[in-house]
Amino acid sequence: MGCIAYWIHKHASINPNRIAVIGEKAKFTYHEFSRKIDMMAAILSNRLSLQKGDRVAILSQNREEYIISYFAIAQLGLIAVPLNIRLSAQELAFQIKDSGSKVILYEKELEEQFFELSALIRFENAYDFGSDIDTSLSNVGDPSTKFMEHKKYDPFIICYTSGTTGRPKGAVLTQENMFWNALNNHLALDITSYDKTLVLLPLFHIGGIGLFAFPTLLAGGTIIIPRKFVAENTISCIEDHQATIVMGVPAIHDSIRKCSLFETANFESVRWFYSGGAPCPTELIDAFLERGLPFGQGFGMTEASPTVFMLSKEDYKRKAGTIGKPVMFCDVAIVDENGIPVKKGEIGELIIKGPNVMKEYWGLPKETNETIRDGWLFSGDLAIEDEDGFFMIAGRKKEMIISGGENIYPLEVEQVINELECINEVAVIGREDKKWGEVPIAFVSTNQSISEAEIINYSRMKLANYKAPKQVIFMDALPKNATGKIDKNQLLKEVQGVK
Repeated sequence: MGCIAYWIHKHASINPNRIAVIGEKAKFTYHEFSRKIDMMAAILSNRLSLQKGDRVAILSQNREEYIISYFAIAQLGLIAVPLNIRLSAQELAFQIKDSGSKVILYEKELEEQFFELSALIRFENAYDFGSDIDTSLSNVGDPSTKFMEHKKYDPFIICYTSGTTGRPKGAVLTQENMFWNALNNHLALDITSYDKTLVLLPLFHIGGIGLFAFPTLLAGGTIIIPRKFVAENTISCIEDHQATIVMGVPAIHDSIRKCSLFETANFESVRWFYSGGAPCPTELIDAFLERGLPFGQGFGMTEASPTVFMLSKEDYKRKAGTIGKPVMFCDVAIVDENGIPVKKGEIGELIIKGPNVMKEYWGLPKETNETIRDGWLFSGDLAIEDEDGFFMIAGRKKEMIISGGENIYPLEVEQVINELECINEVAVIGREDKKWGEVPIAFVSTNQSISEAEIINYSRMKLANYKAPKQVIFMDALPKNATGKIDKNQLLKEVQGVK
């Protein structure tokens, strides 16, 4: 029962004809899903000669075979290494070498990327998702359900961080982590077998599987997997399949609300639009709430599988803009530099404890011990708790600016500048200053004309003068890292030498 593939096989026994997965090319019941998992497991073990503990790299966009592979890998006690398709071949080669992946599963649409990797990495075996699983079983042996013996802390997936603060680190998540994350999401959102969850986040990201594909499948619900996100297609998909949960990052929800179909679309089936991955502008939240659409926010991180905070159905309106409260089986605290809890209303580092916290960083015992201390995961995120017990993220600890002895949290400044309607994107970073040590400067992209002075003066109206940016740099678009977040390391390079 410890194996997460057990969820699917058990549902296949209880409700075999219930729809499990709807893809762009096919849909299948839990009985068919269970069968496909067994078939993929047979391919992995017999044709590709994989044994428990072996690592399996996956290079693919979202598709039905991706989710099938995850459960087949779990069933055999293998370790999945999902690859971010937006990374360069050199970046991916590092992750494959670091994880020791022997085999790669890939899709034909990314064949060129696969060949680039093959020039850098020698794989023992490869499998093309274009090969139909149902016709790939010749000479692979018995596809009947077989579970490897699982220990409590056996690794299941290695998710590499984006590496914005140095070399990427592989967060090792266990099948137990996946179970507790699914349970936490069940309880927070009341996920049931009646839910139809639209999976818009990439399956190579912990958000794609943890929010909320795996939780929905544990509940016996249905997941809908489009190949790519296109706002118009997403709205049509919601209407056609009567989706009940739509999870996305703010950029996804912003595209949906700016789509010409948004105002007239039939969203009656949707009981949750949910957002995570980055701070959500108030204007975006209001656009959904004004249409009478439930819009929630939460917070998570790869190392926590990922869910830590969520807003409940009772609080998403009155506490809009917060990330909610900790989920059921997850404890948190906010601490100072000495690890001592701060008072409510004070900013400190968020630390996390629970069965959803990762096992380790792959092959990095020193970094693991620095991050997990006495069972607590030190997140590196700065947070604040209000008088009602709701939390807000104040930024990254490493991004905090110290100017003349005063702490400046970039997120606070960014939120103020974002209030200006002409702002598309904003990022605030610190620049060295001989007098003050550091001063804040802002990078912005705009949709209409506004001057540097206007932005600075508006910031001074809302913030203490020392928090207002001392300079504004305009860009057509802010640089992004491989996960789509603003790349502040690149912005730091932009300001080197700027006085």
